Amino acid sequence: MMIEIDFNSDEALYLQLCNQIILGIATSQFHEGDSLPSVRQLADIIGINMHTVNKAYTVLRQEGYVKVDRRRGAVIAIDANRLRTMEELRRELQVILAKGSCKNITREEIHQMIDEIFEEYGGLE
Repeated sequence: MMIEIDFNSDEALYLQLCNQIILGIATSQFHEGDSLPSVRQLADIIGINMHTVNKAYTVLRQEGYVKVDRRRGAVIAIDANRLRTMEELRRELQVILAKGSCKNITREEIHQMIDEIFEEYGGLE
């Protein structure tokens, strides 16, 4: 598992960890049913506090990316609620696209960027 944390970033460490795991799922580094390292193991590997890893796992569980199994710990379990996810994405995209619009980024540039990002995830359609 390759997790890259930027200790100089303004983004909270637990959010960076969440985003790295989500990117790992999207790029097929992690699959449904895969176990993540224990909180203690991952904290030691990355060199961060166990509470930070625990917070990331909690957020991932709340957002439907992992479930916590008493025997296996945190396990990748993608939430099948597609409609809820679509609504969340729409809200987030509205803000992102508004920011782009304020900076005069064109529709074509946005579409090209989206296509490039989807290609990174194996050309999902």
